[in-house]
Amino acid sequence: MTAETLAPAAAPAQRRSWTDAVTPVAASVQRRARLVLGVFRPAAWVLVGAAVVLWVAGQGLGWWELTVSAVVIAATLALCALFLIGRTAYDVALDLGRTRVIVGERAVGTLTLSNTGDRAILPSRVVLPVGAGRGEFAVGRLGPGASVDELFAIPTTRRAVLAVGPVSVVRGDPLGLFERVHNRDEPVDLFVHPRTVPFEGQSLGFFRDLEGLAARDLSPDDVSFHALREYQPGDDLRHVHWKSTARTGSVMVRQYEETRRSHFVLALSCNPAEYAGDDEFELAISAAGSLGLRAVRDSRQVDLQVQGRRHSAETGKKLLDALSALEPSKPRGGGIRDLAVSVAASLPAASVVVLLTGSRTDAATLRAACARLPYGTRVLAIVAHAGAAPALRRIADADVVTVGALEELPSALRRVLA
Repeated sequence: MTAETLAPAAAPAQRRSWTDAVTPVAASVQRRARLVLGVFRPAAWVLVGAAVVLWVAGQGLGWWELTVSAVVIAATLALCALFLIGRTAYDVALDLGRTRVIVGERAVGTLTLSNTGDRAILPSRVVLPVGAGRGEFAVGRLGPGASVDELFAIPTTRRAVLAVGPVSVVRGDPLGLFERVHNRDEPVDLFVHPRTVPFEGQSLGFFRDLEGLAARDLSPDDVSFHALREYQPGDDLRHVHWKSTARTGSVMVRQYEETRRSHFVLALSCNPAEYAGDDEFELAISAAGSLGLRAVRDSRQVDLQVQGRRHSAETGKKLLDALSALEPSKPRGGGIRDLAVSVAASLPAASVVVLLTGSRTDAATLRAACARLPYGTRVLAIVAHAGAAPALRRIADADVVTVGALEELPSALRRVLA
């Protein structure tokens, strides 16, 4: 095989090596160009365009006034660009005293900026995003080894999960033509929990479990002994009490109390069509949080079911965190009836299901939702109706409680459990 035969085959390999060498360079140039162009704000681009138009018009028409205007604009842009020069190498520490607050409380934090370098850092502007808003701090000249603490307070007017950060150090000019931004810290989640009310716990329902609590229902086979009774056909002979049998002359068997553990399910509808407004939705969420916290304190297994998702609430903190992030779902997510179907499919062993919905849900829909839950499940429906008087009614086998304010929930539940 000759060298001429190998030459065509070697050409594609040379092209590939040349491309592999050029690609990193092009990517580096593109990245640097993006950084340079990123410092231009919209006003700067307008002035750049005006300077170009005035220069071209001045040269083409021979009007020195237009040329001078173009030079003045270009000089202004150059002077403003000089304000971008300088280090912004702060060490930033963001400390939120509490990452979980109740709606209406203020979250207080500290922002610490330190200069660990050997040169001073010129005055800068520090931006702290909080959800959709942001706070700004003017930081003066910071010498080597110096630090400054900025205190801030975040008002919480509604339930949410707010991303606090990342902290950005901004260098810019007085005219706002250029801006150089450096992100210096990772964001921190601030959970704004819904309001809840305490109330006395009541046993709303149980299911059989060997490690559970003794109930009033009797069982032929369990771990909590209750009494002796005469033998009946079908009883397990392993539970015959032979000493009592010999003493009485009749076959006596042991009888036990059933032990059960409560599996508490909160089925909260997030369909906005079932609520008359945001106040009702927030009321339903607060009611769910209050009931869930009581169940967790009673050492019950608690699950929160919403459209398309289930949250396991091993602790009260996890339950309130999940409630903080809830938003009204789109109508295609279904309503309380579809939610009941989902609960029956995913949690068939639930002993207590609390359905929470709004005032726009009619009695027929509630009856259909209750009918789709597993047989034997204790069902309680809570209808959030802002401003309405407390009411108690019965729909099928479910108690339906209407509450107009969160503070009315404990007394309404006492009526149900009386």
